[in-house]
Order: sequence, then structure tokens, then C-alpha cells
Amino acid sequence: MTQYLHQFIKKAVLCTAFTIGCTHSATAQTQELAANEQSGSQNESAIELGKQAANPLSAGWLMQAQQNNNWVGTPSNMGERVQSDLLFQPLVNASLTENLTLFMRPVLTLFNFAPFVNRGGHDDRTTAFGDTVLAFAVAPRPFFGGHLTIAAGPTFIFPTASDHLFGQRTWQLGPDVGVVWSGKHFIAYVFPQQWFKVGGGGAKTNQLNTLWDFTYFFSNGWSIGTQPDFLVNWQAPRNQRLTFPVGPQVGRLCKCGHTPTLFQLQFQYYPIHPSIYGPKWNIQLQITPTIPRLIKRAIF
Repeated sequence: MTQYLHQFIKKAVLCTAFTIGCTHSATAQTQELAANEQSGSQNESAIELGKQAANPLSAGWLMQAQQNNNWVGTPSNMGERVQSDLLFQPLVNASLTENLTLFMRPVLTLFNFAPFVNRGGHDDRTTAFGDTVLAFAVAPRPFFGGHLTIAAGPTFIFPTASDHLFGQRTWQLGPDVGVVWSGKHFIAYVFPQQWFKVGGGGAKTNQLNTLWDFTYFFSNGWSIGTQPDFLVNWQAPRNQRLTFPVGPQVGRLCKCGHTPTLFQLQFQYYPIHPSIYGPKWNIQLQITPTIPRLIKRAIF
């Protein structure tokens, strides 16, 4: 357990350094814009900046990195092993017209460190890149005085994994929908994505990923909530299809130089999961710097 804790700390430091490095050059270009956009009291700014950083349909650009440690079950009664990955999932947006906004979010698996059973039947580990997700969504102007935002579009999975153990070797396509409600002190949303196989040499795929979130923000920059990631593999046997976690998430909004950055730590338990290589526990760290939108004018 001490070894896994040390690994988590090292990866958390790497995640922090990587995220700050990715946002440094953009921050230098947008310091003046960020200063002009901040208004109202410090308490109000902390709540609004926190909601913006947690919003999958944010008005700003989010340079988010996410590090996961999953305790997964292994075959042949080998017990639990830790699988770790580091994701870079920025959110960028641009106005198509005065009334329509385009959102784009790639999810890049920078590394995936996972256990597996080798040909000799022994427990082994390997590290590789994973498949890449690319989601698009178009949203009209928010409804109900800016509280409700609805978006929809296509989502893709590209077979970019460098090892067959970490990818599905298929090109996948499907729809996504995002529904976000922003209250005075909280944000709540649901964001399902469904993929079907459209090409590639891998097995047939048919899978659903639904991200839920409810986060309450305090005036001092702290936040509390939950962000479960609901997975369904429609091709698996009925008793192996579903993966569903529950658990709390704690966050803190900080200023890294002139860049508001939301740190969120989440602990999750999976009461429902596949028996082989399905996650049982998870520790997740998200680091989300927010910069102002760099494309100011409408495209059309």
C-alpha cells in the first residue's frame, strides 16, 4: 500500500507539472483579458470561477488533466492490482454564430499502467498509450436566464493505443448530449456518449459512457460534490455490462499565477463492476486551469 501511495504522489506531481506547463504560454497571452473579465466581490468570483472550471460546456477554455488509480480484480484469483492512467482532456469552444457555440473536447490517454496475465500465466505489468476520444457538441444560447445549457453532437474513438491491451483496435462513432444546470452556488450536469464500431480490425463494440456531476461551491473557494462515471458495455454478458461508482469529491479553487485552477480529489467505490479487470476502488485527481476563450469572434 505504501508503494501505491508513493506512486500516486509522484503521478499527482507529474499531473500538476504537466497541466501548468500546458497553460503557461496561453496564460501569458490572456493575463490582461482575465483581469478585465473579473468583476464583483472576491466571494462571488470564487464561486463563478469554480462553476466555470467544472462546467463541460464552459464559456472559458479548460486545460484539464486527470490522474486515476483504480484497484481492479484479476483472473485466476490473483487478488487486486492497481491500474493507473493520466488523461489530458482540454475543453475549447468557439462561436459559430451569435446564437450557436461549438464545443470540442479530446481525451488523450498519455499513459496507461496496467496489470495483465502473461502467456506463462503470471502477473505482469505494462505501460502504453491508450485510444483517443474526440467529442463535439453544438449549443444554442442558454435558457432560463442562463441557467440551462443543452448541447449535442458527434463523438469519436480513434484506435491510437500503442499496445493491444489498452485499446479496442476499432474506429467508433456515435452521438453525445450534454445538459447543464447552473445554480447560484452549484452546478449539475449529465453528459452521455454512445459509440458504435464503424471500422477497424477489432471486435464489435457498442458502449455507453455517462458522466454525472453535482458540485456545490462555497464562497471561500472550497467545493464538495460527486462525479460518477457510468459505463455500459452492451456487448458483454448481462452480469458483466455495467460499471457504476459512488463516492465524494472535494475541491479547492486556487490561483496559479494569474490562472484560476480548480483542484478536485475524488474517492469512489464500485458496487457494480465486471468481475475481471473491473474497478473496485478509485482515487482520482483532477487539475483544471481555466483561461479565457482565445477565439473571440464568430466563425460565420
